[in-house]
Amino acid sequence: MTRRIAILGATGSIGKSTLDLIERDPQRFEVTAVTAATNVEALADIARRTRAKLAVIADEARFKDLQSRLAGTDCRAAAGAAALVEAATGESDLVIAAIVGCAGLGPVMAAVQAGRTVALANKEALVTAGALMTNAAAASGSTLLPVDSEHNAIFQCLAGSSKDDISRIILTASGGPFRTASAETIASATPAQAIAHPNWSMGAKISVDSATLMNKGLELIEAHYLFGLQSGRLDVVIHPQSVIHSMVEFIDGSVLAQLGSPDMRIPIAFALAWPERMATPAQRLDLASIARLDFEAPDLQRFPALGLARNALEAGGAAPIVLNAANEVAVASFLAGEIRFADIARLVGEAIDDARFDAPRSIGDVLEIDRVTRARTCAMMKASCP
Repeated sequence: MTRRIAILGATGSIGKSTLDLIERDPQRFEVTAVTAATNVEALADIARRTRAKLAVIADEARFKDLQSRLAGTDCRAAAGAAALVEAATGESDLVIAAIVGCAGLGPVMAAVQAGRTVALANKEALVTAGALMTNAAAASGSTLLPVDSEHNAIFQCLAGSSKDDISRIILTASGGPFRTASAETIASATPAQAIAHPNWSMGAKISVDSATLMNKGLELIEAHYLFGLQSGRLDVVIHPQSVIHSMVEFIDGSVLAQLGSPDMRIPIAFALAWPERMATPAQRLDLASIARLDFEAPDLQRFPALGLARNALEAGGAAPIVLNAANEVAVASFLAGEIRFADIARLVGEAIDDARFDAPRSIGDVLEIDRVTRARTCAMMKASCP
């Protein structure tokens, strides 16, 4: 039976990997809708290749260009926030939520409220609006499938188990490019060094988050909402080979781990085919060649961002929103050469200390807290931010 797929964020890294898998098995999937932020050329090409029925560009100023590029096809062009929601809630069996940043909150929430099965690759959805999203999913019957390799690994390890069976969840982290670097080296790191991830091919922002370990902190918050465990039952361990993607320890002392090559097509394929599986071209593990798997505790002195994220999780309310917004501004400034690597965690910590917000009760509240935090973080740096 053909599965209908809507891809929110089709031109990004997750979108491209999703399309690679779909186009390898075209009889199994039908692409119904594709979206992008500003890349009209790539979006139009994807829409033509997949014969999507709807293509949405978030930037309304690019609508005419998209419409022109899709002339003569059966694909309808649309633009703006309302059109993104239409793409998320239209006729589909699975929504791939890969829009980067808070721009994806509205469409993802709409898909959840419509009862869709949503493959979550957008961290911000659960980091900033976790309670709102999970409550909406419970009300609508929506299923949330994690695409992050770590949470997807946990999801697989938990198959057939209840929450009461779990002792703790153990998220693995590669340690990033500065795992063995001194504090002095880390403090003076350049953007080029920070984005040079040793194992994964990722965008610049997420690569910097991996270098600071903020990425793992955000994943702690996601895991709390996805699996319903409190901070004390969520651990992080450094595993530089990135072969074990995460583990679950059960109350009987058993530990289950999911292993695989560091290829995002593996967790994406799991979501695409769930509850079945599908073939991928990912490299197969050769454990004899790998020979060893190493583990170590994270160093919170050299990588304070991880501690900041756990504190935000335990504080709850608006704290995770502030953490995420301040981090995005700080990372962008670092990549632009405006601040030092060590300033990222410092600015995030100051933003959280200065924040005075009530817990959000709607996506509108989330977006407003995000907006104010970004402005305040820019003011701290005495910089003008977009």
